[in-house]
Amino acid sequence: MVRLFFALVACGLVAGHALAKPKDYLKKSDSWFAQPEAKSIAENILSFQSETGGWPKNQDTTSKPYAGDRTKLKGTYDNGATTDELRFLARIYNTTKELAYRDAFDRGLAYILDGQYPNGGWPQYSPPGKGYARHITFNDGAMIRLLDFLREVATSTTYEFVDGARRLAAGKSVDLGIECILKCQIVIDGKRTVWCAQHDEIDFRPQSARSYELATFSGSESVGITRFLMSLENPSEEIVESVDAAIEWFDQAAIKGIRVETQKDPEGPKGVNRVVIQDESAPPLWARFYDLRTQAPVFVDRDGVPRRSLSEIGYERRNGYAWYGNWPQKLLSGEYSKWKLSLSESLPVGSCTTARNR
Repeated sequence: MVRLFFALVACGLVAGHALAKPKDYLKKSDSWFAQPEAKSIAENILSFQSETGGWPKNQDTTSKPYAGDRTKLKGTYDNGATTDELRFLARIYNTTKELAYRDAFDRGLAYILDGQYPNGGWPQYSPPGKGYARHITFNDGAMIRLLDFLREVATSTTYEFVDGARRLAAGKSVDLGIECILKCQIVIDGKRTVWCAQHDEIDFRPQSARSYELATFSGSESVGITRFLMSLENPSEEIVESVDAAIEWFDQAAIKGIRVETQKDPEGPKGVNRVVIQDESAPPLWARFYDLRTQAPVFVDRDGVPRRSLSEIGYERRNGYAWYGNWPQKLLSGEYSKWKLSLSESLPVGSCTTARNR
């Protein structure tokens, strides 16, 4: 009987919230959003909305209602929070027309629009506070997720219930965000490169965050920024130049002849250890961080001291953070060339104000 129960759950024949994130439900049909399960999830999502209008990070906002003090909930744009909750509420409002969902959506949209700096960037939270969270945050895709969402609000039929003034405001917010991205792109000796994971909210300089996240070139977050710029319709010459420069930097920053693997380590705290192995046949890798002066990969422990190799930092950070990845590989292996071809086949470059949904 136990096996039968879990088989039925896996097939969706037994009620229950097997999924734990709002985005996991967004591919459901419109008819599903009229069902009791969708309404139950929506009520849970509503219970997690903070007084500022956003949702907290690193929380399962779908499986059960929030049981704590709601005045202590802290809305954020960080770690995937807020945008998918709003997408869920938009879908269920379109199906049910229940005003509670629309009201919550309106508050959440205002939290995003009002939290944008006049220069086009976003901090991790609004209000931003005085710590590193106040910086313009590309880390973990925060700002790009907001721009993607606002672009949807401005252009997608899903958001036709949003009044014209706020849809127009969403579009203008995207344009302002694009301007901010271009201002943040790091220029070395007159040449554009890529971006840091966070930039100063006043003068756009690269900034550090946590002790092991120094002001550096980002081999990870820069990929999402580049891909977003490539998704814009009729990109301006400045946007095209920005993308071209980023792709050139990714190509030059590729690390060849190594691979990273997790090996058994009986003496390690968790019985494993992450090591770098010389392997001339391995596909290219990129470091998470590159030094702003030397452009060499850097690895940093919680002491904030940059080091040249992964093996030089302590066990906890060495095994608890993504120091290497293949983040730019798809850009270099096909996406960029297809984008350049599409530009050559399209109308002459012009305004960046109209953006297409990816």
